[in-house]
Amino acid sequence: MKPYKHLVQYYETDKMGITHHSNYIRWMEEARLDFLRQLGFDYVEFEKMGFMSPVISLNNVKYKKPTTVGEIIDITVSIKAYNTVLLTFHYEMFRDGVLVCEGDSEHCFISKEGHMIRLGENRFQDVHHKILELLKKI
Repeated sequence: MKPYKHLVQYYETDKMGITHHSNYIRWMEEARLDFLRQLGFDYVEFEKMGFMSPVISLNNVKYKKPTTVGEIIDITVSIKAYNTVLLTFHYEMFRDGVLVCEGDSEHCFISKEGHMIRLGENRFQDVHHKILELLKKI
């Protein structure tokens, strides 16, 4: 997979001239959707099928080095864990090959009505199999 590239914007920095920590979380989301798109699993299509996969937790987020406006951040995404209820992604962010931040996001699956679902159930088998196929590509 190609890393997602993010150009740090001025508005993402704070009074100290470094990227505010909340922006790294947004970049994780951008990179996750790009990662899924590269695998042929467009999240917009997933939602059209009546499913959503909200973030339920962020874990092990570690800010290693500051970044600032004009720098390009390469973000790699991998799937750390999957079962029919939860999907966990791992992110590593690099500036010129140096790790600046890493962390995990955990997602559940819900219907468009907001009810938690288990993708292993018969009515969700198609989506479950599609995710299993994606995991084979990695």
